[in-house]
Amino acid sequence: GEVFELIGVMEKRKGSFFGENQEDNAIYIPFETGRKLSPGSEWMLLIIRANSGQLASALEQSRDVLRRQRGVRFNEPDSFDLSTADKIISDFDSITALVGVIAIAISAIGLLVGGIGVMNIMLVSVTERTQEIGVRKALGARRGDIVRQFLFESMTLTFLGGAIGIVLALLAGQVIILLIPSLPASVPLWAVVAALVTSVGIGLVFGVWPAQKASKLDPIECLRYE
Repeated sequence: GEVFELIGVMEKRKGSFFGENQEDNAIYIPFETGRKLSPGSEWMLLIIRANSGQLASALEQSRDVLRRQRGVRFNEPDSFDLSTADKIISDFDSITALVGVIAIAISAIGLLVGGIGVMNIMLVSVTERTQEIGVRKALGARRGDIVRQFLFESMTLTFLGGAIGIVLALLAGQVIILLIPSLPASVPLWAVVAALVTSVGIGLVFGVWPAQKASKLDPIECLRYE
């Protein structure tokens, strides 16, 4: 219901992570005019720019001015909050670190479930290939040969799963870059190596029991198995 005279247009800002920058949808009016239009506002945000190298001094001066404006006595705590860009970044880093810990926990559970799945697959494979194991033992294969065979198969299975996951991650990174060019998305080499090593390690750990079970089978009973 108020009429204003437009005296200028700000330069368009870059898009944010969530799309269009909200500053492009804002208008700027004089401070006292804003107070008159909204005298009942319960909170107010002031953005203050400090001179280069004088951030600490600017904070203290801002605190003094705000305490006087708000009538805060010398023995009373601040009735407002002051925050700097460094503090905001620090808070954001804390949040991302917490998200990272949660992601690691979820990934660990996923690895455990995947490892159990691999172990079950290898146990089924041992059962289905009982006669094959008996033939190999009858031809002179030792327990160590049987163990290595099933361990290699288990590690190959998890290695292929890790490789497929890496390919999907690379494709997801490229899609993110296409959709949001301002957001850097890349998969570092150490992450690829760590993923492959972890995948092979899962296959090694969870393939031990099936391999041991296969190596302990009696060749005579294996040849009779149907």
